[in-house]
Amino acid sequence: MAGVAHPLKLDVRAHPVIEWRWKILNLLTKSDIATKGGDDYPARVYVLFDYDIRKLSFSVRAKIRLARLYGADVPLAALCYVWDGKAAAGTSVWSAYTDRVRVIVAESGGANLGKWVTIRRDVAADFRAAFGEEAPAISGVVLATDTDNTGESATAFYGDIRFMQ
Repeated sequence: MAGVAHPLKLDVRAHPVIEWRWKILNLLTKSDIATKGGDDYPARVYVLFDYDIRKLSFSVRAKIRLARLYGADVPLAALCYVWDGKAAAGTSVWSAYTDRVRVIVAESGGANLGKWVTIRRDVAADFRAAFGEEAPAISGVVLATDTDNTGESATAFYGDIRFMQ
């Protein structure tokens, strides 16, 4: 996986909407939104939240702390917007790896291959729909092109990422 993370501290009530542009040159043929082995996308935009670990059950807190001891950077709450080749735009599922990351298909299929596509999402509403509560502060954004599970390759471009009212 190739990615870049940008930490930030942002009040989601003042800036509930994220907008970005992305362009991919190819789809992944082996990806599958429902499986760990197919958990790859030519383009992902994660929005990370400053979620209070004390809100989680004891067993979930223990699992996250154990994973973090072994170097896994497990998020407490994140939305992951993806460009998927198969699942329809608007599809929303839990990550194949954790129920602390909601995967939302923001763009689907190959109709826009090689074209810049602008995506606008209400992260406050998406968080509420996924986690059943109001969104905490945004703590970061991660851009990623991910093909480690399927062994394929992808090329993606990202630009003009901003949060707004």
